[in-house]
Amino acid sequence: MSHRDQPSKSELRVGVIGVGQRAPVAALANRPGVARVVSCADPDPRGRDDARALFGPDVVLHERYEKMADDGLDAVFVLTPDHVHTRPALFFLAAGVPVFVEKPLAIGVEDCDTLLQAAYDSGSRLYVGHNLRHLPVLRRMRELIDDGAIGRVRAVWCRHFVGHGGDYYFKDWHAERANTTGLLLQKGAHDLDVIHWLAGGYSRNVVAQGALSVYGDNPRRGAGDPAPAGGRMPDWFDPEIWPPSALRDLNPVVDVEDISMMLTRLDNGVLASYQQCHFTPDYWRNYTVIGDEGRLENFGDGMEGDSATIQVWNRRRSGYRRDADLTVPVPTPSQDDHGGADRALVDEFLRFAVSGGPTDTSPVAAREAVAAAVAATTSLRSGGTPVDVRAPSEAIVDYFRRHQPARPAHREPRT
Repeated sequence: MSHRDQPSKSELRVGVIGVGQRAPVAALANRPGVARVVSCADPDPRGRDDARALFGPDVVLHERYEKMADDGLDAVFVLTPDHVHTRPALFFLAAGVPVFVEKPLAIGVEDCDTLLQAAYDSGSRLYVGHNLRHLPVLRRMRELIDDGAIGRVRAVWCRHFVGHGGDYYFKDWHAERANTTGLLLQKGAHDLDVIHWLAGGYSRNVVAQGALSVYGDNPRRGAGDPAPAGGRMPDWFDPEIWPPSALRDLNPVVDVEDISMMLTRLDNGVLASYQQCHFTPDYWRNYTVIGDEGRLENFGDGMEGDSATIQVWNRRRSGYRRDADLTVPVPTPSQDDHGGADRALVDEFLRFAVSGGPTDTSPVAAREAVAAAVAATTSLRSGGTPVDVRAPSEAIVDYFRRHQPARPAHREPRT
């Protein structure tokens, strides 16, 4: 691709594919002298209108992402719905352009492996938007673990209370298995990646249960009816509607679970559990990490600018104690970009697109989160049957462990 009309030798020309709910994350890349969004593609006229509002009147607009090939891009953000991540990412990896793929990497393991292989074969840089690895409270938890505050990690528990689940995930495309596999994957990919990150391993055997307990009975729109109030979640979101059974105008197809529970054994022997509920009154995540010399957990997660605190019990045995041995307040820098996590994520991607090197996110870890979620979804839909999780190839693991180093023109055979 040519880099024509570049306003500054140091300013990256950035493209955005899919200008929807997550498009503001790409707006964080608009930095004079550093990077500028110059090209967008979206088949929906509203998406193209939003692109002009977000990125300015000079942004080049296309219906099809293939047309962006002539726009001289140095990096692209793939922010489409989950089930259509793969093709545009493959297109730009083949063209030698660094690619940011919003999480989850894909909705199936085969597509994940295809993307990893494409990055390996082409030598193009692949990055996945797991912003929770940049969330201040989770980074502080990881630091405490690395510092030995609780000894060796033996178990990780995560409870995800998705208090706005009905509005966020049951009124549009998220409600359909064909688009997400399930919410244990679509929403849970974040949490499973964090569980793996805090535990230092990847899921290898999974068992799960789940159900469509509440939203299966809510009134739905007709098959040909448009989404309510404009067609995007912020258009219809109303936190005052309670209880969840009072929600109306759900997606015509609702075939994903609204409550899921999974257990997993990691490759390093750590045991983990993940619970996700979409009809709770509160909305936050609680991670509990248990080591052989203590435990820690967070209260509040800072995702929406709320306060977050980590408490550590690690000095003695006792009965119930509200006061921990160590209490760590975690400042939250912003409520507009997931507690500063989105900005840090974009910082890392832009640096990686230019210079390569280590990143706190990992395409292999993103694939492992999807693989664990697919296995858990398979388990819960088959009555809780245990399911093994296949590891990626050693060649792929090694390549991404070394942070996608520059490769010679001659490629090694596929493994």
